[in-house]
Amino acid sequence: MPTLGRACLILALAIAAWGIAASIHGARSGRRGWVSSGRHAVYAVAAVLTIAFGVLELAFLRTDLSNVLVANHSSTTTPTFYKFSGPWSSQEGSLLLWVWLLSLWSSGALYLTRRRLRDVAPWATAVLLGFATFFVSLLVFKTTPFAITNPAPPEGAGLSPLLRHPSMMMHPPMLYSGYTLFTVPFAFAVGALIAGRLGADWIKQTRAFTLAAWACLGVGIVLGARWSYSELGWGGYWAWDPVENASLMPWLTGTAFLHSAMIQEKRGMLRTWNLGLVLASGILAVLGTFLVRSGVLESIHAFGASTLGVPFLVFIGVLVTMAVGLLVWRSRELRSENRLDSLLSRESIFLLNNLVLVGMCFVVFWGTFFPLISEALTGERAAVGPPWFDRYAAPLAIILVLLSGIGPVIAWRRATWANARRNFVVPVSAAGLCALTLVAVGGPAERPRAFAMFCAAAFVLGTVGQELFRGVRARRAMASESLPVALVSLVRRNQRRYGGYTVHVGIAVVFVGIAASTAFNSVRDVRLSPGDTARVKGYDLTYVRATSEVNSEKIAFGAVLDVRRDGDHVATLRPSQSYYPSLDGSLGALGRFFEGERTSEVGLRAGMNRDVWTAVEPNTAPLQKLIDEGDRRFAAAAGKLAPEQASALLGAAVRALAERYRRDPPPANFRLMVSPMASWIWLGVMIALAGALIAIWPRPPSARRELSGAYKARLARELSRA
Repeated sequence: MPTLGRACLILALAIAAWGIAASIHGARSGRRGWVSSGRHAVYAVAAVLTIAFGVLELAFLRTDLSNVLVANHSSTTTPTFYKFSGPWSSQEGSLLLWVWLLSLWSSGALYLTRRRLRDVAPWATAVLLGFATFFVSLLVFKTTPFAITNPAPPEGAGLSPLLRHPSMMMHPPMLYSGYTLFTVPFAFAVGALIAGRLGADWIKQTRAFTLAAWACLGVGIVLGARWSYSELGWGGYWAWDPVENASLMPWLTGTAFLHSAMIQEKRGMLRTWNLGLVLASGILAVLGTFLVRSGVLESIHAFGASTLGVPFLVFIGVLVTMAVGLLVWRSRELRSENRLDSLLSRESIFLLNNLVLVGMCFVVFWGTFFPLISEALTGERAAVGPPWFDRYAAPLAIILVLLSGIGPVIAWRRATWANARRNFVVPVSAAGLCALTLVAVGGPAERPRAFAMFCAAAFVLGTVGQELFRGVRARRAMASESLPVALVSLVRRNQRRYGGYTVHVGIAVVFVGIAASTAFNSVRDVRLSPGDTARVKGYDLTYVRATSEVNSEKIAFGAVLDVRRDGDHVATLRPSQSYYPSLDGSLGALGRFFEGERTSEVGLRAGMNRDVWTAVEPNTAPLQKLIDEGDRRFAAAAGKLAPEQASALLGAAVRALAERYRRDPPPANFRLMVSPMASWIWLGVMIALAGALIAIWPRPPSARRELSGAYKARLARELSRA
């Protein structure tokens, strides 16, 4: 089977090379047969890589320890659920997942455009196969997922404890889907530049892939944030880690492009800007992949230092050079058909929105790479922390939310003050009512950024609510439909617009959750013995008793906490910390069980108003004498006991230690936190995702016919006026 997997990679590399040559020759000669051959090469690469990925997946599911990757990242005791996600827990497997997803999305894009963009598609095919060639080359020549060890070890190292979380099944695939989907508009943008087809056709044909990339990457980012919030035990969901930042940057530029693309479609403006954003998004997607694998910046998410840093840097350099060269080459032809007619227009608001998003991307980029920049300039590596990012990102986020409420209601080309006043009465009133409410409850001066964010979000909700109300009212007047039917019909007729409105609402809700949970968060680090109580933000948390658990993979020590508010029971929380044994036998037969990796399982009571969050750090120091004594006895008995007997005695000793901790627990350290409105973050993401699905969902034929009829009627009216 490993031979089959490696053969598939070599075959994929050969097919990709042929496809590049065929596509370029077909584009230059105009011979459609060569163009078709290049497109079919993409399909073939997808098929071959599907087999290769299936071989690797099967090796993990069968626990084939002769495969080095399986031996290093799985074991016979690893649950099947995590065996399934094993391929992308490693560098080699995640690269294979990356290029496999790339081949799938490339095949879909080229199939859908097989009769469109005839001048652009061959060059896009060559670019997409160029991406595939680079990544498959890494898997063939630098680091292979099909390496074999002989003899196979009796047991594997197991999956890293930090990766044993349900999000492992979805977080990496969603991130990689976002990254690879961004290569589709990147490739078509390059094709448009080479072919000289610089209108908006390539944007229209790749819009669904751009929106899908934006949605997948956004969901992947939030899944990672939720994972951090519930697993790492530090109490947050975003630490401005380099790899976190690397995924955020293409999302920001992709968001900017989705907005500015409408200006090019509507007015023929911002061609250079749009191409630059698309090219930047594709390059930043590769940069994010590079950061995980290069080891140039420290990150809990990275695979560590490897030999892949230099090839990635060269590849990124080639992409940047190509992008800049093409933009310079076509600069004269990229001049806008129109100019801004007024600063009071939707074009101006969208452009300002773009500048804010790119500004946020620059802040993230600068802060992420500042250690390398400072080292190059001063010889010393210095890093910036979360406060630095918050100082600059928070004001930009407030402006961004406010602009997302202005854009939908301001007119194209030139808005009159009278029209603006009419459109902004409701949103401004909503923001004003929010401000008055916050002043009445007190505290805006102490948290000015949160206060501003709440008002900006109210402005967005007022804008979207007003637009929905007007649309539904007009629909009911024309069609005499009930309220629910009118709402559905309205959204169905213009999915892109109302899907976008829904996304704006979702993003506003997300930022409200971030602002509230950050500004009004209450955290206490306390040391408690059973029976002790600590108070946090009006909640009384009592340490009831200690818990312990032993299974085939870990030892877990935890606590039961009773949560009350005003004397009423609210929740029972069970935070714990798990100890995974080290493979280093020199640490002692018992000692190695407490010297390996640790993970925290938080106790969480989530609610729309606030989350009550707890984590525990058990004190195992009182057990150390027993552990040392056990190590001495097992060392003295080494070779005198049969393996089965030694294993049984070791298991009994571990269970005795766990029972000792449970019966006579020492004081433990707790982190107790009350986080207002943190659940709004996850709710907002679901709303935004629903909006993206509305915008991207194929319009039913009946809606297309209805829209076509309305267009014909409007055209007839215009002709009669003429």
